[in-house]
Amino acid sequence: MTRATSTIPFSTIKFIDNIPRLSDLTERLTQKLREIRMELNQREPDRMTAGRAQSRYDLITDVDTIRIKRRAMRYLERLHNSTGTQHLPQRDEALLTPLRGGLPVARIVTEHEADEIAAALHAEMPWMAPATEVVWHGLRASARRGLLGLRFDPLVLVGSPGIGKSYWARRLAHHLEVPTTSIDATGESAAFSLGGAQRGWGSASPGKLMQTALRERHAGPIVIIDEVEKSGDVQSNQGSRHTLTDALLPLLERMTAETWECPYYQIRCGMSWVNWVMTANSRWGLPAPLISRCIVLDLPDLTGSQLRIFVEAQGTGRGLPRVAIDATSDAIQRAIAAGRTPSLRTVSRMLDHVELQTHRQLLQ
Repeated sequence: MTRATSTIPFSTIKFIDNIPRLSDLTERLTQKLREIRMELNQREPDRMTAGRAQSRYDLITDVDTIRIKRRAMRYLERLHNSTGTQHLPQRDEALLTPLRGGLPVARIVTEHEADEIAAALHAEMPWMAPATEVVWHGLRASARRGLLGLRFDPLVLVGSPGIGKSYWARRLAHHLEVPTTSIDATGESAAFSLGGAQRGWGSASPGKLMQTALRERHAGPIVIIDEVEKSGDVQSNQGSRHTLTDALLPLLERMTAETWECPYYQIRCGMSWVNWVMTANSRWGLPAPLISRCIVLDLPDLTGSQLRIFVEAQGTGRGLPRVAIDATSDAIQRAIAAGRTPSLRTVSRMLDHVELQTHRQLLQ
C-alpha cells in the first residue's frame, strides 16, 4: 500500500524562469522608447522642421541611455530580491531547485491506517511497546484532525545499548514510507551535522536535515539522533560556541520549525513536519530544555523470550529454514544461561551470518 501524501510550500524562495540579462533588457527598453518617439513624430510632423529631421538612431539621447540603464538595473535588482536567493552563488541556487513547487509529506488518512502501522511495528518489536504506543496515538490524532501530514511527539528512548532503539526508528520510517537521516551525537560537530554551518565557519555546509529534504524531495523525514545525552559543543573561528541542544530546540517547537532558517543557505524552510526519535543510554546528561520538549521513555533490557520472538520474525522474513532459526534460538538460550544475554545488535549479526551460510549451502 502506497502512503497518501500532501504537498506543502516548503520554502519562501521564488523560482523565476528566464531572468533577462541587463544588456537584453536595456536593448528592449531602448527599442520601445525609439518606437514611441517615431510614432509621436509621425503623428505630429510639425514638431520636426525640415532642417532638423532625425534618423531613428538620433531619437535616443545619451541622457536617455543612462536613464534606461538605471531603470533596467533597478528592475533586475527588485526581481532578484523577490526570489529570496539573491545572496547565493548560482551553484547553490541550482541545488535548491528540488524545492520548486513545494515538497510532499506522508499523510495518514484514517485511524484504521494508523492502527495497521502500529500493529505491524508492534509485531516486529513488542518490547518497544511504550514507544510504539506514543507514535500510534500521534498517527491517530493526525488522521482524526485531517492534518496535511503525520505527526507524533518528539521521543527520547532511554535504555541499554543494543536493545533496538535506532532499529525501531528505522522500522517505523519503513512502515510510514518516509526517509530517515541519522546523526551520532557523540561527534564533535553534531550541532552542525543537524542544521548546517553558515559561511564563516571552518566547515560551512548545509546540515543533514536540509540535505535530506533536497535529496529525498520530502519535507517529513524521521531524524534519528543517537546517544543524545553525550552531545558536546563546537566552537567557531570567532570563538562562539554552539551545542546540539541549541540547534534542536527551535526545530522541536512546531511554530518555530515552520519558519526555521537554514544557516548555510539562509532561507526559511518549513520543518514542522519532521519527526524526531532520539536515543540515550541513560537520563544522566539529558539537558532539561530537551526533556521539557520531548516524551522521555525508559525502556527495559531485552529478555530471552523477546530475543527469540525477534529471531523468529526475522528468520521467517529472511526465508531461513526452520533448522537455522531453531539453532539460532538455541545459541541465544545458551548464552543467556551462561549469564551473557546478547544485544539485539549481536543477534542481528548472528542472523546475517546464518543467512550467508544458508545461501552458500544452496549454491553448492
